[in-house]
Amino acid sequence: MATCELTSRARMTRMLERRDHDRIPRSDAYWAETIARWQSEGLDGDAETVCRMLGNDVSGVCWTWPVPFPGREEIISEDDRTKVVRGSMGKIERLWKDKSGTPEHITFDCDSRAKWETVYKPALLSSGLSVQIDGAVNAATKADAEQTFSTMRGIESFEAIRQLCGDVISLSAMAEDPDWVRDMSVTYTNLIITDLEAVFDAGGRADAVWLFGDLGYNHGTFFSPSMYRDIIWPDHKRLSDWAHAHGMKFLYHTDGDVRGLIDLFVEAKFDCIQPMEAKAKMDVRQLSPVYGEKLSFFGNIDMTVAGCGNRDELEHEVRTKLEAGMGRRGYAYHSDHSVPPTVSWGTYQLILELLDRYGRY
Repeated sequence: MATCELTSRARMTRMLERRDHDRIPRSDAYWAETIARWQSEGLDGDAETVCRMLGNDVSGVCWTWPVPFPGREEIISEDDRTKVVRGSMGKIERLWKDKSGTPEHITFDCDSRAKWETVYKPALLSSGLSVQIDGAVNAATKADAEQTFSTMRGIESFEAIRQLCGDVISLSAMAEDPDWVRDMSVTYTNLIITDLEAVFDAGGRADAVWLFGDLGYNHGTFFSPSMYRDIIWPDHKRLSDWAHAHGMKFLYHTDGDVRGLIDLFVEAKFDCIQPMEAKAKMDVRQLSPVYGEKLSFFGNIDMTVAGCGNRDELEHEVRTKLEAGMGRRGYAYHSDHSVPPTVSWGTYQLILELLDRYGRY
């Protein structure tokens, strides 16, 4: 049992290795509208202020997202509230001007294997690095000086394919033309690894690779486990293997109900999954007893419960999930995605109190 205050780096590393540590690591994400609400309710500061109050243990070094048309933002039309844009992935979507929210996807130009092979793949291969090397090295140096657990971040191949082709085209192609999807996945994974290697070789060392991609929705995964294993999983394993070969952990973010894929995550030697979306039936209280010896969990605190503002229900949510995750020493706090503006500042302050009360070993 740890008897002294650990650094963020040591705390998070020990959690991922399911070794004794002093308290659960903590990190979170906030909508801009949430911070604005909290400021109106008495918060003296901004998102960075809240992170300090939380005791955030995790920092970012870089963000990798290879795109075929870097820097493109062609405004096609706009009104007082929205704008229609053709962006760097080639798709056309309607975006809110003054608030966060899911965009309306209008059309995806990469709608065939021929378009991929003649336009998008060549553009991607000639687009250069998507990471800022100097900024990454500076961020890594700062994290090292502060002993913060640092992460190389970005998307993974399936998320890139969804952003390039859209869900209908990409999921249909997985069934009808899997070799095309496999080629897109391999191409993107190669580019992501090229980005990460460039940062690593320049001295931007980190403690983990943390990649983002959504494999499910609230009723299950977008594809069967066998289809995932055949088409996408080999590249996820490559990314996990790359991180481990370079002395880093591998963290994976996915929304949705991905319980059917966890055995494959374990086989690929993922160290941790995040954010464990509660409204998609992900529950650390059920998963930790089964997988807690092989996998760590990061998140799962239900923001729909927090948004209701019932103190007893929120205390039960936080206490029982912390107890379940901490029972295997493999749990870090995070909301089950990000903190929306339905959560009051008073409620979030209660969450901070509950973490102090129940989140120490």
